[in-house]
Amino acid sequence: MDPEIKREIIMEHYQNPLHRHHVDDKSYDMVNTANSSCIDNLNIYIKYDGDVIKDIAFEGEACAISISSTSIMIENLIGKTREEALNIIDNFENMINEKEYSEDVLGNAVVYSDIYKQNSRKSCAFLPYRGLREALTKKDNGKS
Repeated sequence: MDPEIKREIIMEHYQNPLHRHHVDDKSYDMVNTANSSCIDNLNIYIKYDGDVIKDIAFEGEACAISISSTSIMIENLIGKTREEALNIIDNFENMINEKEYSEDVLGNAVVYSDIYKQNSRKSCAFLPYRGLREALTKKDNGKS
């Protein structure tokens, strides 16, 4: 993907993030995810319909990379099963760590394929995925 197109996608999702709002609905699970080395601190709300992710929303304060990554992640994961979502999360983590991954499952998240070049930004890009993995793992273990 052209670097300028990557930048445009990241900026669009930062300036106009999808699903960024507070959720005051007890049918949603909530997970907080934060980076200890910066201001990134997000609440992610997840609603399930059986094993399918019906909706995801988020709120909080974070950098452009974390906000845009969260927006893109949500765009990719709504409507996916828990297993499909975990596969996307694993592939995203592999991509930012320069390991083998499937570009086909990542959608617009491939805009972060070069983030490994800025090691300090990898945690920003992975922040929402880390939080969602925690929430999905809890759900899988019957804790949610």
